[in-house]
Amino acid sequence: MNARSQATDKKTGHNGVVHTAFPLSPKRQLGYQQDQVDAFLDRARSTYEGGTEAGIVTTSEDVRRMAFAVKRGGYSPRYVDAAMDRLEEVFFERERRARVRAEGEEKWWNETRALLSDVRGRLQRPRGKRFRRRGVFATGYRRSQVDAFLDRVAQMFEKRELNLPPAEVRDVVFHSQWRGYDEEQVDALLDGVVELILSTR
Repeated sequence: MNARSQATDKKTGHNGVVHTAFPLSPKRQLGYQQDQVDAFLDRARSTYEGGTEAGIVTTSEDVRRMAFAVKRGGYSPRYVDAAMDRLEEVFFERERRARVRAEGEEKWWNETRALLSDVRGRLQRPRGKRFRRRGVFATGYRRSQVDAFLDRVAQMFEKRELNLPPAEVRDVVFHSQWRGYDEEQVDALLDGVVELILSTR
């Protein structure tokens, strides 16, 4: 965390060049809005070091769900995403340890097993019927793409090899279609998959 905290500072060298937290995208390519990234990482650092900004506490779920606006020449998404992935893992492990101390390891694992049961139950549903469909005049995630990705996740669970990188689950992109899968249900399941991966590391 200390290395990431230092990376959020901007420094000006003797030649007047501003050194930013992350490499910038080429001017013609989209990158993340620098001020948003810096502000979020400052808030995360405050939480990690035991303080809060206006009573706001950053959690691993906040890191997972955070989305930054884009602009040409912003921070390179590749580097920011990698830092956010590591940050989520740090916060998740810290939260896990705190809960184990407060409630006991048995309760933690009971909840993890319950989550695993829920996720596997959803994965075992027939293709095309794993989630609620949106209404006739609404779009959702393309069902074939979601099912294809979840088939891969299901195979991983059957082999008891939770070796899929969490970033690959977080960053998966589905196109939209009329009467597609309900986005909130799909996103909730993907969050559960990430939690299971992090829990078993």
